[in-house]
Amino acid sequence: MAKARIRNRVRELREARGLTQAELAARSGCTRQTIIMLEKEKYVPSLSLAFAVAAVLGDRVEEVFQPEGSSG
Repeated sequence: MAKARIRNRVRELREARGLTQAELAARSGCTRQTIIMLEKEKYVPSLSLAFAVAAVLGDRVEEVFQPEGSSG
């Protein structure tokens, strides 16, 4: 089974809200290294982490994360 590729807007939305990677990580309950990997699209978050990050960013999860190739 092929591994899912997930595109995201984490960096764009984080910067627009004036948050550092460390602030987003602390508020989302993960590490700064996890945020770095998310922003580089080298890490597919768990569903609970995706919802936590989206909530901190003030957006719906599908506005932050999309499967690669989707037009979302």
